[in-house]
Amino acid sequence: MKRTETLILFVMAFMLSGLNKVAAQEIVVPEGYMLVDSIVYRPASAVDTTLVGKNILGIMPRKADGGDAEVNVYQSEAMNQAMEEHLSQNAGRTLSGYRVRIFFDNKQSARVESEEALKRCESLYHDVRAYRTYANPYFKVTVGDFRTKSEAMALLERIRSEFPSAFVVKENISFPVVDTDHAFVVDTVKVLRPVR
Repeated sequence: MKRTETLILFVMAFMLSGLNKVAAQEIVVPEGYMLVDSIVYRPASAVDTTLVGKNILGIMPRKADGGDAEVNVYQSEAMNQAMEEHLSQNAGRTLSGYRVRIFFDNKQSARVESEEALKRCESLYHDVRAYRTYANPYFKVTVGDFRTKSEAMALLERIRSEFPSAFVVKENISFPVVDTDHAFVVDTVKVLRPVR
């Protein structure tokens, strides 16, 4: 990888890592480079992140805490432990569904072509997650996470003009985003670019 690409990736990773803006402003720009704004599209969360890591039973409204209602939950300690165990065992769970395959090849140039197909898809369709995999000897690029074949077919029709050889496949998918109207988050980051 070229030094320029390494620096750009470093700055992007630094910015996307969630560090505050004060820390980001303290970056020393190497000679011959400048920081420029760049737009980044991040997939939205597949779950409601406001409750991640919280015990739902512990945040029920109580009048003593200023709530409008009084909710009391009575359950055994064994039930609490069973629920905690269930959540920890299923954290990375996937489900069977459908995706649209936009690239599938095993030629000598398949690695580079699959990377290009992935980048092209991500730049054209920000609202759809794209996945690049390798299963000996094939490089594959699939897009979307759909529970039904009809949802995948709708995406296929939408992208057919850009990817004419695309087709629907059944495979394990990630959980689809909760809000399909807001499937991605647009953000601005600083990126190092060579001064020309």
